Amino acid sequence: MKNKKIICIFVRYIYMMRQIICFFLMLCTTICASAQSTPPTVSPLASYTTTDGEETDDASGGQNAPLVAHFTANPSNLGGYSVRYEWKIYRPGEEQTPLVHRFEEDIDYTFTMSGSFYVQLYATFVLGNDTIIFPEEGEANPIAVTINESKLDFPNAFSPNGDGWNDKFKAKDGYQSIISFNATIFSRWGEKIYSWNNPAGEWDGRWRGHRVKDGVYFLVVNAKGADGHKYNIRKAITVISGYDNDSTGTSSSSSTGSGGAGE
Repeated sequence: MKNKKIICIFVRYIYMMRQIICFFLMLCTTICASAQSTPPTVSPLASYTTTDGEETDDASGGQNAPLVAHFTANPSNLGGYSVRYEWKIYRPGEEQTPLVHRFEEDIDYTFTMSGSFYVQLYATFVLGNDTIIFPEEGEANPIAVTINESKLDFPNAFSPNGDGWNDKFKAKDGYQSIISFNATIFSRWGEKIYSWNNPAGEWDGRWRGHRVKDGVYFLVVNAKGADGHKYNIRKAITVISGYDNDSTGTSSSSSTGSGGAGE
């Protein structure tokens, strides 16, 4: 009986010590949280690479697709807090059905559709019983991104005579937001002369190392814009160099050219 009473006292002692330890752990956590005078936060940053390869930190005024974007949470004053990140990329008014919903600290995304978008970061900081939410209710300030609608057109002629003016055949200035592209030049006999797969590419009027003869050739373009517009361009183009000294021309008996690769 005596031994049983000793065991009961020992069990009660262990239980009390456990309660005391738990209390002190909670107290220490609360003190540590209070001791951090500056609360944790995030300052979301954005950087973009344009279709011209230039770097910018603002796409709210309109950029062309495809636009490569990098978003970083940029946390500060974390102290002992753990943090959960949540990114959403959505169109205005469609926050509940985002295009992107991810949970990393930093994310990459390529915009290939035209229109307006918002990029919002949510962060939850936890330390013991202390929880801090970013942004606070009613204080959301998402990053704005605007992608231009597509444009694509080609001239009817060019003059590859080496005078430095209109020597290359290429898309007219002002093309924008083209996310897929292929163009091919054919002779009037249907021979493939040249092809390229980048709207920034160009043809110098040569085939197999020689300037083609003056005359009519045919352009076939299949492209798609960020706004979903499909470009199926079929048109005759005229080569006007003014001389044929370095030309070989093409004929119905010539072998089919392999075509070059645009830049």
